[in-house]
Amino acid sequence: MAEVQQRDHRAEEGNSTEIPAIEPACLCAGDVTGVQKNSCQLVVMLRELEAKLKNTEKHLEDLRGEVQASQGKRVAFGASIGNVGNVGPFNVEITLTYKNVFTNTGSYNPATGIFTAPVRGIYYFSFSGQNISTRTMGLQLMKNGVHMVSVWNHVAGHRHETVTNGMTLQLEVGDQVYMRLWGNTWIFDNYNNHSTFIGHLLFPL
Repeated sequence: MAEVQQRDHRAEEGNSTEIPAIEPACLCAGDVTGVQKNSCQLVVMLRELEAKLKNTEKHLEDLRGEVQASQGKRVAFGASIGNVGNVGPFNVEITLTYKNVFTNTGSYNPATGIFTAPVRGIYYFSFSGQNISTRTMGLQLMKNGVHMVSVWNHVAGHRHETVTNGMTLQLEVGDQVYMRLWGNTWIFDNYNNHSTFIGHLLFPL
């Protein structure tokens, strides 16, 4: 009787439908059941989806970092001399102060007329100037005390004349850019804001 029970017990074990644990090695085995093969395929698909999810999460994290970095590097300003009439002439060069500010993210100081680069990068600056041509006007864009580009209006009777110029510059953190009025020349501005100075960061380096 005990022998019959043992045989019945072995028969029940042989008829069990429990799915065996799937190991990665089954992918290389040639003799697998259909259930094992399907399970292995599911494992592979899940691992591929997991890898894609990790890549997507990393990409999103990189994008968040780029957005945060760009938000910290928004640099731009635009200003005019304002409704002051003639500035100059003076016996020496002076730094012009553009006190009528239209836009300033914080790097331009209207009290001194000096822009200070907050980040290393490529910047673009432009300027315009108007004068009454009974006297010359000479303007120069300066970087750390060094002349970059300039404009010059010669005496030409008695009329209002406007000139403009600009340049793209590479700046390091702390570099200073500003406008100088040459000695014995003058510049004019009024409520129409003819004489301007603008600059902005094109891209960081």
